[in-house]
Amino acid sequence: MGCSSSDDEEELVLPEIANQFETNIVWQESIGNGVEHYFSRLSPAVYKDTVYVANREGQVKALKLENGDTLWKSDVRQDVSFWPWADNDSAKLSGGILQAYGKIYLGSEHGYVIALDRETGEEVWRKNVPGEALSKPAAGDGLVFVNLASGKLLALHPDTGEERWRFEQEVPALTLRGQSAPTVANGGVLVGLETGKLSVLISDSGYSAWSAEIAVAKGASEFERLVDVDTQPLISGPYAYAIAYNGNLAAVDIRSGNIVWKREYSSYRDIAMDAQSIYVVDSNGVIYALDKDSGIERWSQPALRGWYLTGPAVAGEYLALGDQEGNLHWLNKVTGELVSREDFDSSGFFVEPVVANDKLILYTRDGEVSAVQIPN
Repeated sequence: MGCSSSDDEEELVLPEIANQFETNIVWQESIGNGVEHYFSRLSPAVYKDTVYVANREGQVKALKLENGDTLWKSDVRQDVSFWPWADNDSAKLSGGILQAYGKIYLGSEHGYVIALDRETGEEVWRKNVPGEALSKPAAGDGLVFVNLASGKLLALHPDTGEERWRFEQEVPALTLRGQSAPTVANGGVLVGLETGKLSVLISDSGYSAWSAEIAVAKGASEFERLVDVDTQPLISGPYAYAIAYNGNLAAVDIRSGNIVWKREYSSYRDIAMDAQSIYVVDSNGVIYALDKDSGIERWSQPALRGWYLTGPAVAGEYLALGDQEGNLHWLNKVTGELVSREDFDSSGFFVEPVVANDKLILYTRDGEVSAVQIPN
């Protein structure tokens, strides 16, 4: 197969596989034009038997998990005008969706965080924030936390949007587009920084508890020195796990900030885990499974290198991930073997599949939302 590089225009070819099972599509719906070609991490959210989806323009829908029926729809664009020169035709939603405290929370490139009532879709509040909200907000300890492209992390009251505190970090001259979605646990907020660090802030005050170095900037050029921790940290037992671009995958002791182990992997895609393993898609599209306790590599799967994969989702006995051409790939999570493939909307996948009970929710760039059955 071909490989992906700026000097090599050879067409990429997917590896031949014999499907061990066919992908069972339960229902398909659409949400406007999706996110089109824009940068976005507008990932669907699931609560009980409802799926929440949004598009970049500002349409938000609640769909029935069982059959995809629309329960409510909302439009968060402000003062929608039909005059051709008006610059209000898109809410530029880019961060979300968070479901918490009876509400749905979304962030926008315009610098707004918007809260909708989970049951009705009605707008509860809207807050102007100092920067683009490119990542999904997080909830915990009675607050909502929003990480902004300006280097600020805000703690907001979930019912009013009132700011309780803010944390500011230095932002390097050149960074990847995107921010780490925070993770809340044990009275702390974990967030990856553009400086290659994983930081923990005390959730009720915003004071810094500790900072761990996941990657160190090296090289002469600004590009070589990119070390963003853009993915959401994961927590399992006493450890937090984070990965950096041009850096490492690391397990960090959540109490002390001491690094338990560190392995050289580079990624800007979210990682996934189950009881034993961590699953990583690296910057080139190679998929890995590593032992959670030791960081020792269990397997690697390079056959999809260059296909601009999403992050992986753990779906029963399988890993599921999408690619830029709209293919859904299933891997045996024990061996890494490619076991099935199904093609969807050719606009491609841009966020990882979302697990919802016995189904996976998929979302393509052009706004096609699909529910597929997770194989037994």
